[in-house]
Amino acid sequence: HPEKKHNKNNEGDNNIMGRGKIEVKRIENKTSRQVTFSKRRAGLLKKTHELSVLCDAQIGLIIFSTKGKLFEYTTQPHSMGEIINKYLQTTGASLQVHDHRVEQYDEITKMKRDTLNLELSLQRYKGDDLNSAQYDELNELEKQLENSIKKIRARKLELLQQQMENLKRTEKMLEKENQDMCQWLMKYEMYKQQPAPMMEQHQQEEEEEEAITELNLLGEQPLLAQFSFFGDQHQLGTTSNSSAYHLQPSHPNLHFPPTTYD
Repeated sequence: HPEKKHNKNNEGDNNIMGRGKIEVKRIENKTSRQVTFSKRRAGLLKKTHELSVLCDAQIGLIIFSTKGKLFEYTTQPHSMGEIINKYLQTTGASLQVHDHRVEQYDEITKMKRDTLNLELSLQRYKGDDLNSAQYDELNELEKQLENSIKKIRARKLELLQQQMENLKRTEKMLEKENQDMCQWLMKYEMYKQQPAPMMEQHQQEEEEEEAITELNLLGEQPLLAQFSFFGDQHQLGTTSNSSAYHLQPSHPNLHFPPTTYD
């Protein structure tokens, strides 16, 4: 029916007018731009393949993404190199091949020149090969040597000051040790000059302190706890008679009354 066909055409026109024209420009949103690139790339590769198969055309398609990722399509069984060579032969163009040998030669020459200058400078610092040096060069060399000597002397002075400080600290330590030794000798001389009774009394006090210390150590031994003189009565074997133990001081100058423990 013609009317229905006319109505369908009108509906299609209305849809086109409703969409409006899409302005072709760079998509600012990064996510939307990536999605659009993926969709359009897939569509472009599909259309390229269809054109190659349907029309028996030789096509080479190269696509680089924003991040530099490569996408390509070539008509089988050809390769991308064959298609590019055919393009160059057809158009008469040529690819520019960058020769790095010239740059390498220049770099090597520069390194040789710098090495020679360094060797010459080192010889002049040693005072050798000064015949070819001009007055200005010698003057500059003299200034550099003077600056180097100043730095060397400053470092030497710093090291000497550190050594002096170390020696002063060592001297103070030795003086203190000497003073302590002198005080000890003076006390010893005074002790020797004391009367004999006082020396004997002092010696007796020291011996008593040593004896008391020994007694304390004997009281702490676990073996002596087995005997009855520690306060507990223990029977040894089946004998009813108890043995008596007498504790004597370890030093002859100490006299304690004999104590018998049953």
